[in-house]
Amino acid sequence: MSGSEAVAGAESACELLLRAAAMVPVERYALAAIAAVAVFLYRFLELHVIGDALRGFRGGRVELTFHPASEIYHHVASKCRSLHGRYLATPWLASPHFQTLFLGISGRPPSFTYKRQLYTVRDGGTIALDWLLASDLEDADGFISKDDLTPLAVVVPGLTSDSAAAYVKHLVFSIASKGWNVVVSNHRGLGGVSITSDCFYNGGWTEDVREVINYLHKKYPKTLLFCVGTSIGANIVVKYLGEEGENTPVAGAASICSPWDLLIGDRFISRKLVQRIYDKALAIGLKGYAKLHQPVLARLANWEGIKKSRSIREFDHHATCVVARYETVDTYYRRCSSASFVGNVSVPLLCINALDDPLCTREAIPWDECRANKNIVLATTPNGGHLAFFQGLTAGRLWWVGAASEFLFALHDSSCMHRQKANDHVLHSSLESSIDKSPYVNIMEDGMVAPVTKDGPGNDDDSPSNHEIDGVQLSNRVGGRQQLEVSGEKDDEHGSGAGNGSTAVSANRQGDGINSNKLHEIIAPVKRSINQLARYQGRSVWLLAYVAFVTSWPLLGSLAFITFRKKFRNPLRAK
Repeated sequence: MSGSEAVAGAESACELLLRAAAMVPVERYALAAIAAVAVFLYRFLELHVIGDALRGFRGGRVELTFHPASEIYHHVASKCRSLHGRYLATPWLASPHFQTLFLGISGRPPSFTYKRQLYTVRDGGTIALDWLLASDLEDADGFISKDDLTPLAVVVPGLTSDSAAAYVKHLVFSIASKGWNVVVSNHRGLGGVSITSDCFYNGGWTEDVREVINYLHKKYPKTLLFCVGTSIGANIVVKYLGEEGENTPVAGAASICSPWDLLIGDRFISRKLVQRIYDKALAIGLKGYAKLHQPVLARLANWEGIKKSRSIREFDHHATCVVARYETVDTYYRRCSSASFVGNVSVPLLCINALDDPLCTREAIPWDECRANKNIVLATTPNGGHLAFFQGLTAGRLWWVGAASEFLFALHDSSCMHRQKANDHVLHSSLESSIDKSPYVNIMEDGMVAPVTKDGPGNDDDSPSNHEIDGVQLSNRVGGRQQLEVSGEKDDEHGSGAGNGSTAVSANRQGDGINSNKLHEIIAPVKRSINQLARYQGRSVWLLAYVAFVTSWPLLGSLAFITFRKKFRNPLRAK
């Protein structure tokens, strides 16, 4: 009886709750549902309008990371008001996703027209160089004159972007309006240019930037070169600067929203739902890029896999790794991440990243490496999205464009610009590059190290110089030029008297001595390395013998004990 009463009481409690719920107006439930959805969307879309309101719409402070003894900070960055102020996002774009989406859809770029130059690189590829000059005074070829002293900024766009992208046009117009010339170095296959070689660009392909910068420096030797990279272009620029070190004509650079570590970025972009949406969107853009060049990619890569790619990683697996010959996607990401090259950057570099970037996570930012390098100033903002940083009620300006321009102009007015040093070790550099580029190395009888090359039938010259490395050939060419000059003097002075002939002979011998000294400078470190390698090899052999003896001694001792024990037993039994 008591159990049935409990059930009846429970049923009555449920009925009472239902009746009480039914008495609540429907409008209250609607408001509660709206509030729940609003909280979810606020968190999902990473809105920060409430935080901006609580801070009085002053924006978040720009945080700078630099070496305490950095001259770049004390003489350049310290004079930039943008880097010591606050950044407030446009109120109706108070979300990294809203900012990034608005930049891709509209961006409100300025209106102007580029002047295009098609540049052919050494492997036959074609790069579109889009120019915007500070003035309308042009040379006969339609570009700046050879002796022009106006600084030139080289802009490297992001993934699947070209000079027509809104953020690129904002940057180009801002720099050109302040008196500098600007050129956008489009990636291969972008900007309406076809692929003319079997080489495609990727996140770590620095050869095109290197060749374009060297070309511009050679064509305009008196012009100061500056470089700005955005997104994946920033990764390429920082990697290039780290690879070149001091040996680059770039006077200063800026990196905007670099992914830094491609492997960490790959893990991040596939972690959450909203990031996976970006991943699929970028994969669609990459497949569109591949479709433009289907005749070439279908021959070089896995075209069926490219068409089925739903993420950047899948596209890189079927296209990038196949064309660029990387073993795995992770290998490609590790080798092409600019974070590994930050320590060797020798050029004044401003790096700007937003901590709420939906594509390039803060986890990949090399904080310690940037702090340890005196040439780098890292600026981070709490908000900004990816390459957006919209300012003002109308979202007509990008904060990072003004900050990067202000830094480059302050650097130009200072004494901290990078100057390419004369290469005092040309022979040594040629020696290293020759060995690095060759798959095998020959050790010659005289102790020289030479790369194994596949010489054609036209290169069957029996002269020793053709079988030596580039550094030695360069030395021979220099020596030959000196000997020709001395020989010319000798021939001229031979007609004036026999006594002058001895002077020419002595000068010739002196030139030979200089050449032999240069050859000795090359040979000496190589011989030392070979001798050291031989000593290490000898030690390694003895060490291996010792390890083999120690590890095999228990087995050998047991066999010896069993053998000798049988031999001793047989004579005893005979006795």
